[in-house]
Amino acid sequence: METWDAIRARRNVRSYDDRPITPEHLDRILEAGWRSPSASNRQKWDFVLVTEPHQLQELSTVWVGAGHLAGAKAAVVLVISEPEEERYRVIDQYDLGQATMAMMLAAADLGIGSGHSAVGDQEACRGIIGVPPDHTCAYMIGFGHPADKPLRPILKPDRRPFDEVVHRGHW
Repeated sequence: METWDAIRARRNVRSYDDRPITPEHLDRILEAGWRSPSASNRQKWDFVLVTEPHQLQELSTVWVGAGHLAGAKAAVVLVISEPEEERYRVIDQYDLGQATMAMMLAAADLGIGSGHSAVGDQEACRGIIGVPPDHTCAYMIGFGHPADKPLRPILKPDRRPFDEVVHRGHW
């Protein structure tokens, strides 16, 4: 898929079919996150790949909007360390957002659906995947082949009108 098509095809997928995701495709998705921009090249992130069904089921309980992880074929938990200074907290969170989008676009390029989630129960998440107490499970992304329809560019996205969102030179 071309980049522009992947951007237009990407949507939150929360229902997956039974097809597995190849290790090569998982590595490409993870590499997209690894290559994503990082302020001052801090790279304070860690990505925990989860493919075991029992762990995916357990992760689906750590946030009210994470139920889709139970049916995913894989998930990536984005983990961040406690910042050495408070000013880095926002920078590191921004970096995680960029890594999330890079992984989701890489997945879309491969025809793999994705759905993101926050994490509410830190202790549970840390316990499920063995994250040290000085780190935070920030976000999770479920991956799998869409159960309903394949990814293809969305011609009429459910978005606020372009001209209401884009301001040129002033508000």
